[in-house]
Amino acid sequence: MTNSTITKVIIVLGVLFVLSSATYQVHEVNQVIITQFGEPTGEPVTEPGLHFKIPFVQQTNYFEKRFLEWDGNPNQVPTKDKRFIWVDTYARWRIVDPLRFFQRLRDELGAQSRLDDILDGETRNAVARYDLIEIVRSTNRDPDTVQIESDEETAILDEIQMGRQKIAAEILERAAGRTEDLGIELLDLRLKRINYVAEVQQDVFARMIAERQRIAAEFRSEGQGESARISGERERDLARITSEAYRTAEEIRGTADAEATSIYAAAYNRDPDFYAFTKSLETYEETMDASTFFMLGTDSELLKYLEQPR
Repeated sequence: MTNSTITKVIIVLGVLFVLSSATYQVHEVNQVIITQFGEPTGEPVTEPGLHFKIPFVQQTNYFEKRFLEWDGNPNQVPTKDKRFIWVDTYARWRIVDPLRFFQRLRDELGAQSRLDDILDGETRNAVARYDLIEIVRSTNRDPDTVQIESDEETAILDEIQMGRQKIAAEILERAAGRTEDLGIELLDLRLKRINYVAEVQQDVFARMIAERQRIAAEFRSEGQGESARISGERERDLARITSEAYRTAEEIRGTADAEATSIYAAAYNRDPDFYAFTKSLETYEETMDASTFFMLGTDSELLKYLEQPR
């Protein structure tokens, strides 16, 4: 390879390097700020496509056009009625003025840190302005459709003035006013989770357990009372059925005895001697066996049919 060829290759590579340093590409999800010696120059580049800059002197700083999320750390906050709770918040935001954003915050890490201060502070102030019931509920409940089982649940049915959603909207409105000069637009904010602190949580759980045990004892007592009532009704029905069965049996027995007496009377009237003979035989069968001894006189009616005819 000759010296001229080498020179041409070096020139081509140099041109390509300069061109690569002089051009930059903007995607649809990005916006760019050009800085020169660390200071922004020109207007933000928001149109997608291939753009040019001064090589080596100007630098590109890319920022997102898409929605970004802010997920705060849970904070321990006292409410107006002195209830300590953990509040976990979540928000969405976007960069609407990349030049001001770069001047004030530089990058997304700085923005997240600043949002921590603003949103956590506004959340703390809002929670401190309202009672716990206003923060945990969003709407008023209809007492006619809620089963009240304790005094605490009766208190929960008290009418609220704001509610969780309106308080979140108030936090968003106040925080949005503080982020306008940062080139940031707050889109949404939610109270993601609200919970008691550990010290209070155990007491709350203990009260809940005691209340549920009391309700269970009431149901158990009602069940035992119902069981006693059913057992009483069963015993009463059993006695009634037994009495009616005994009465029916006695009526049947009386009717049968009457019929038997009628049959015996008819048989006696038809042939008194034969009737006396059969009844005597029945008496012999019922009263005599191999171990029976009788001491009877010779004129006993019982031996009349056992005597030999003379």
